[in-house]
Amino acid sequence: MSYEASGKIHEIFPEQQVSEKFRKKEFVLEVQDGMYANFIKFELSQDKCSLLDGYKTGQGLKVHFNLSGKPFTNKEGKTMYFNNLRAWKVEADGSNSTSNDDDYNTPMNTSTKEDFDDVPF
Repeated sequence: MSYEASGKIHEIFPEQQVSEKFRKKEFVLEVQDGMYANFIKFELSQDKCSLLDGYKTGQGLKVHFNLSGKPFTNKEGKTMYFNNLRAWKVEADGSNSTSNDDDYNTPMNTSTKEDFDDVPF
């Protein structure tokens, strides 16, 4: 399944060489959910690590990702479950770009009915 999330880049971590054949790069996207922000960590792997080249903290970003989950059984026999958000495409999202204003505050509509009385439709 494929999902999308849009927000601001909160943090970009350095690329990690996990093994001889596997590398990854993680980043955190600040996503506004009503009045509260969520900080969601995504992972890029292999050739996708370069997708964030040129992006900086605070920039608006739209992330396309897949959700995966795996079980892990520890030495005591207890099974734990891990989720991973694997990004496969990122694109600039101008609606969440950096500015001095709070990007999530919508201006109050102060229009009245009288403001639209002369509109021809």
